[in-house]
Amino acid sequence: MSEIRIAIIGGSGLYELLEEAESRIVETPFGKSPRIDIGVFGEKRVAFLARHAKPGSMEVKHEVPPHMINYRANILALKRLGVKAILATNACGSLKREYKPGDILIPDQLIDMTKNRDYTFYDGSVTPKELIGEGANSTVIHIDFTHPYCPSLRAIIIDAAKSINLKVHEKGCYVCTEGPRFETPAEIKFFSLIGVDVVGMTSVPEAILARELNMCYASICIITNYAAGMQERISQEEVRGIFNKARDKVYALLEEAVRRIPRGYVCRCHEAVQ
Repeated sequence: MSEIRIAIIGGSGLYELLEEAESRIVETPFGKSPRIDIGVFGEKRVAFLARHAKPGSMEVKHEVPPHMINYRANILALKRLGVKAILATNACGSLKREYKPGDILIPDQLIDMTKNRDYTFYDGSVTPKELIGEGANSTVIHIDFTHPYCPSLRAIIIDAAKSINLKVHEKGCYVCTEGPRFETPAEIKFFSLIGVDVVGMTSVPEAILARELNMCYASICIITNYAAGMQERISQEEVRGIFNKARDKVYALLEEAVRRIPRGYVCRCHEAVQ
């Protein structure tokens, strides 16, 4: 029970997820993490990071917009706690009528449409050996991203959903936009033409950075609305309301998935920078 091998990254609807939680802030070369709670969930010791919380603060609120999150500090902080697998929850909009608000989708592909974020740890100034004590001793790193969401972790989540009789969409393409505004109908039409299923603002660069640190990363997407042009308008209140209604399903799925991750869990993601 002393090891922290699993982390959950989530939003404001999940702040009370863990039992017997203690909290800490982790210092990294990229800045401080937000408060990270460490406690018991799914019969394991789990770390929970509130994605939108203010770095360096022990108070957890939804304060930081998606384009301003210090993703590098967040992911490296989890790595330094010993985390091997990250389960992320991401609110998103649907581009398909059959993917309804309140549904859950487990994406398998990713398109990046963000503009101004820090996408890598390896900018030519540091090696994996220096940063995390493992991997290549080179400042030029090109990771394979054929499967942007860990296939092994995705399979565990999907099996967990089946075991609790929860219907989920087992694959889909997620496009990440810069935000914080919602998208235009023209943008959504373009995304639909190139094969996108859901749209959100937070999976990039989380998924990339996790892979760069030899960590598994998978997403549980909660569909909170139809995308722009598919309904009259989109409001933050609507998104929050649908997420809150789906919260019990997300709790149950996360708990069963955590329970199913083996204690000695290993994956090819753990050799990504080797």
